[in-house]
Amino acid sequence: MSHIKEIPDQERPREKGMKYGVSVLSNRELLAILIRSGTKEYSALEVADKLLQAGHGMQGIARLNQRELSALPGISNVKALELQSALELSRRILQEETEQRDVVQDPESLYSWLRTSLGPKLQEEFLVVFLDHQHHIMGSAALFKGTDRSSMASPREVFKAALEANASYVMLVHNHPSGSNEPSEADIRLTKRMIHAGRIVGIQVADHLIVTQSTCTSLRNLGIVTGIDGWN
Repeated sequence: MSHIKEIPDQERPREKGMKYGVSVLSNRELLAILIRSGTKEYSALEVADKLLQAGHGMQGIARLNQRELSALPGISNVKALELQSALELSRRILQEETEQRDVVQDPESLYSWLRTSLGPKLQEEFLVVFLDHQHHIMGSAALFKGTDRSSMASPREVFKAALEANASYVMLVHNHPSGSNEPSEADIRLTKRMIHAGRIVGIQVADHLIVTQSTCTSLRNLGIVTGIDGWN
């Protein structure tokens, strides 16, 4: 075991970040700064290593809950809360950026937000994103939660919420906890049902997105959702 104070000044995460900027720091160094201090047995860098091992990388850390985080050596309940807060701030930054864009024509920031907010979920969730006539996000609602295999989504509840939000369009979103980004036959059938229901109430389905931690699959790009403002 080596303590951070035994590391040369220029190689310590805080000093290195202050001198060169945080963009040069490795994942373990960034985590060590958030962790701040280690234990008698482990330095902050070694605690960061254990955190990365528990999450099988940075993406997996977002899946760890308060109990799982605080079970790691060197991670107290307070530190676990601070780590979760840092992750939540990054999600909110992405969400705020996304709300300023036409997410039909320029969906990349939406994809990033969904990968970080919905991708890590261990249970399938069905999210509806409400859009105005310029395809800007007005809000969103998580309407359904299912098992790790399926979610029960009702067109009635989706379009009831969309009408209450005064939305011009909706984007349907659900995650695949399995990590597969392929739409199932059930996903395709559901999409077609939602498109049909939307036509009845005058609200278009702009897309149906399938989200994992690393991918975001657009059913519009696959040709299943078409006809948005004459764009096929």
